[in-house]
Amino acid sequence: MNTNEKRNSLLGMEFDRYLREHPEFTDKIPENAQVILLLEGDEEFNKWSARIGEEQSAHDQPLLYVTIKKLGPAHSRIEELSLKAE
Repeated sequence: MNTNEKRNSLLGMEFDRYLREHPEFTDKIPENAQVILLLEGDEEFNKWSARIGEEQSAHDQPLLYVTIKKLGPAHSRIEELSLKAE
């Protein structure tokens, strides 16, 4: 998996999480839309993402370009864990 594929996968997970936390936003997404994720300020990724998304879309499928303007700091959601060294 190359850098753009990894970035797209991470942004996809974050976008899914955003939609779960903001369900009202899903009403703005056309049915059967090809969602193309863009990252503000990353022209190389954006060109790659748009090209791949457009290539993968069906002929009559609506395209939805979602620009992620800002990502919050990454943090773990683990609340408890244990370690065992041998």
